[in-house]
Amino acid sequence: MNQAAKGVTSSLGAIVDLLEHFGHFLSRLDIYTTIPHTPAMDEIIIRIMLDLLATLALVTNELKQGQSSQSVLPDASPY
Repeated sequence: MNQAAKGVTSSLGAIVDLLEHFGHFLSRLDIYTTIPHTPAMDEIIIRIMLDLLATLALVTNELKQGQSSQSVLPDASPY
């Protein structure tokens, strides 16, 4: 496997790990939203959600850049 392919595989693995962590975190966050809120708790939840969205935006940009760099390669699919 060439160095570029190893880098792509490593990056995708890191993205998958990140998304799995998000899933676990969001499961816990769902529990937090069922308890009575205080204004401070609401502010913390909003900040956490904004940070998650910002991180997902970064991941999305990384994936789009990866797709655009791969799109110049010939399609090996017979379909």
